[in-house]
Amino acid sequence: MIKVDTDTASPVQLTEAQRKSMNARAVRGMMRALAAQGAMAIAGAIIAWAVGGTAAAASALAGAGAYWLPNAAFGLRLMFGLLAGRSASPVFFFLGEMLKLAATVFLLWLLSRFASEWLVWPAVIGGLILTLKGYFLLMMFRKLS
Repeated sequence: MIKVDTDTASPVQLTEAQRKSMNARAVRGMMRALAAQGAMAIAGAIIAWAVGGTAAAASALAGAGAYWLPNAAFGLRLMFGLLAGRSASPVFFFLGEMLKLAATVFLLWLLSRFASEWLVWPAVIGGLILTLKGYFLLMMFRKLS
């Protein structure tokens, strides 16, 4: 069994330059993730248009936007905080994620309520799923880390 002496262990201290570098990398990563999700949303709309026409393309964009817009708002809030030198607390992050999911559900409800005449649900779900999986583009091009 390995013993760890907790009395002598101290937290890692970063210099201001190291902290700024880490924050800049985090901001670039969030921007890449949002861009990849946007690209997947557009790809989903193009696929839906090719298969089902204009209404399907608009539905795919609406489904993608229901996730991408709250995600972009939350990501921008995190990025501005990092650029200002503030770090996000785990509680803020958890609450932000909950709010983002609630906003997505609300936007999907609005779609079902007010756009049901022209909405193509398989395209909505396809656009939503492709946008959710936007990080696959980052993994394909090894831009995840």
